[in-house]
Amino acid sequence: MNNEITMPSSSFTQQVSRPKFWAGAVLAGLLVAFFVFDAVAKLLQVDAVAKASEQLGLPRPVTPFIGGVLLVCTLIYVIPRTSILGAILLTGYLGGAIAIHVRAGNGAFPIVFAGTFGVLVWVALILREPGLLKLIFLRQWHED
Repeated sequence: MNNEITMPSSSFTQQVSRPKFWAGAVLAGLLVAFFVFDAVAKLLQVDAVAKASEQLGLPRPVTPFIGGVLLVCTLIYVIPRTSILGAILLTGYLGGAIAIHVRAGNGAFPIVFAGTFGVLVWVALILREPGLLKLIFLRQWHED
């Protein structure tokens, strides 16, 4: 039984082992589930979420907009052809969350939490498409 999967990409193909592919897929699934849950809670203006946003200095009417942005970024991340763009957008979204928590003086936990999720978004993607690591760090599109 072949233990590798060929992942097509717009610019390159790279062999990835089945365990790495599935680890990336499971991690991405968990991240997506968390992001969708968070986005829906913001869209529905769940009282605890709306109050937490107000404590961060965000007006209550802004909360559903933020949830919509998170949902769109997550959707773009889920689609294989746009997953890299989705990872970039989610990284920006989480960077905004970090900035808001720094501004509010909420301590280290929410900052580390958001930063960790940003890193995990990329880890999940790189596990499924290891050629991205070479592209990101060595800026090479093709194998030599």
